[in-house]
Amino acid sequence: MKVINSFINIDLKDDERIYFSSDNHLGAPDHASSLVREKRFVNWLDSIKHDAKVIFLLGDLFDFWFEYNKVVPKGFVRTLGKLAELSDSGIKIYFFVGNHDLWMNGYFEEELNISVFHKPQNFSISGKKMLIGHGDGLGPGDTGFKRMKKVFSNSLCKFLFKWIHPDIGVSLAQYLSTKNKLISGVDDLVYKGDDNEWLVQYAKRKLTEIDYDYFIFGHRHMPLEVTLNNNAKYFNLGDWISYYSYAKFDGISVELKYFKKLSDK
Repeated sequence: MKVINSFINIDLKDDERIYFSSDNHLGAPDHASSLVREKRFVNWLDSIKHDAKVIFLLGDLFDFWFEYNKVVPKGFVRTLGKLAELSDSGIKIYFFVGNHDLWMNGYFEEELNISVFHKPQNFSISGKKMLIGHGDGLGPGDTGFKRMKKVFSNSLCKFLFKWIHPDIGVSLAQYLSTKNKLISGVDDLVYKGDDNEWLVQYAKRKLTEIDYDYFIFGHRHMPLEVTLNNNAKYFNLGDWISYYSYAKFDGISVELKYFKKLSDK
């Protein structure tokens, strides 16, 4: 893997695949229900490790995550252990921070050898040009959220939050996070049409700059496949709350898929 003209280049062999997943929101709305979803996600990771060359995790893996200098949030050991196992086995993992887990500060890189991105990144995978990211704060509109993100990503705000005792700070953040409309509401879980979907508009604008083949994002919590100008496609990965959806690239095309437990078959 190497960077060519601002694109990270990945070449797949015939028996290798790329997988994309997003929006697990582990920890929400409570430990018991989160644990069920976490075990299902770990089962999925086990199911793809035989042919996965790269796994993209596109943010909001956790419903809240904050790295203190010497402390990380309690829990999620099954997920972190499985990611460590896959990384140690040679599978490359890329993580894009979401709006719920944007306070990452080196733990994934140092402990798990996972590359972390804070902005969308260009990839060329088997000759297909892709723009990949979480998706929050992109495109027109959503000005309230964009202002909120500036506050949360502000270095002074992070410094001040760090001095709140973790038992208080994490509990408060988890409470506020579960009130997020993408978890508790339904208004955003309806496709608004190409003219009103801000990630569709963002992708169309980016196509005027670079001739992408695919745009792959999370954040919207809806599995979406939208054909854009010049037959490029925008995919939204859905989530691991309602859909248990992900995407797979076989070197030729991207496909949305849904993970079923053994009991689902």
